[in-house]
Amino acid sequence: MTAPDSSAPLGVFDSGVGGLTVVRALRELLPNESIIYLGDTARVPYGSKSPDTIRRFSVEDTQFLVSHGVKAVVVACNTATAHALPALQATFRVPIIGVLEPGVEATLADGTCERVGIIGTAGTIRSSAYQYALAMRQPDLQIHAMATPLLVPFVEEGWIDHPALKSVLREYLKPLLDKGMDTLVLGCTHYPLLVPVLKRMLGNKVRLVDSASTCAAHTKTLLEKQNLLRTARSKPTLEIYLTDLAEQAEALAKRFLGTEFGKVKKATL
Repeated sequence: MTAPDSSAPLGVFDSGVGGLTVVRALRELLPNESIIYLGDTARVPYGSKSPDTIRRFSVEDTQFLVSHGVKAVVVACNTATAHALPALQATFRVPIIGVLEPGVEATLADGTCERVGIIGTAGTIRSSAYQYALAMRQPDLQIHAMATPLLVPFVEEGWIDHPALKSVLREYLKPLLDKGMDTLVLGCTHYPLLVPVLKRMLGNKVRLVDSASTCAAHTKTLLEKQNLLRTARSKPTLEIYLTDLAEQAEALAKRFLGTEFGKVKKATL
């Protein structure tokens, strides 16, 4: 087995553009790394699909990135991580990193954590992947999970400070707060964009764990351990591929990435 080339780019995929929050976190933590991103916008969302279909789509996404010579693949999709990560790790020779495990580790890193709330898409919550992983490590942990499907449309519309969003968030969070939640796991890669409004609403009484920053930190650790950090002095590149180039695709990608990046390219799987 040939070892991956440290100068090769990182591959990142998601069912849509939400995974660009992970790319954003990776670029902040690993500014010297080149990245290839694939958003499967033609088949989004994955959360409403069957586990077998999610696994098949995830294999196709990973194959696309591997064919572009990536040295590791980050599954920047909670639903794909929950249903497909073991299959991907068994199928491909490059390291495959999911967003779920880093979030679980970060949640339990605080010894005072007793009551955890989890919010995510219906598919992620229905998989019970976060609930199971947390309970296996800390059986006495109180875990309350809630599907919050209205949040993704608000984020994609850019209504981060809209009164309607705040009203919806209050409705979603009230049952978790009533149960004494001390930690909130943001189990969707769209949700890091909600961190500012969540901090204003929750103050210091609830710790936030977001899958983008925790996944980026985990990726950095893995690259260091496997001597895969890029050392080249040339400017790193960022390529963004989408399987469907909708009219608003570039504007949406820019919102999630928080910066200009050039042109989105069309991907054929």
